[in-house]
Amino acid sequence: MTLDLLPVGQKARIVAVDWSVLAPDEGKRLRALGIDTGAKVAVAHRGVFAGSDPLAITVGRMTVALRRVHAGAMSVEVA
Repeated sequence: MTLDLLPVGQKARIVAVDWSVLAPDEGKRLRALGIDTGAKVAVAHRGVFAGSDPLAITVGRMTVALRRVHAGAMSVEVA
């Protein structure tokens, strides 16, 4: 399952990231925020506009806005 399909409130762990989908600077920013393989995440909210973009995800004690296309590049396993 990818992060963009994770139900709101469900906790998961990132098991793989397809960095080739993201621009190098975007990948660098996400890694700096702790969004990488092994990170424990949960979807807090989904956007209300078409495509439910952006997603608000929690990483540790942080809440981060993430584009749906970025979340689609991350494979997760439910905790």
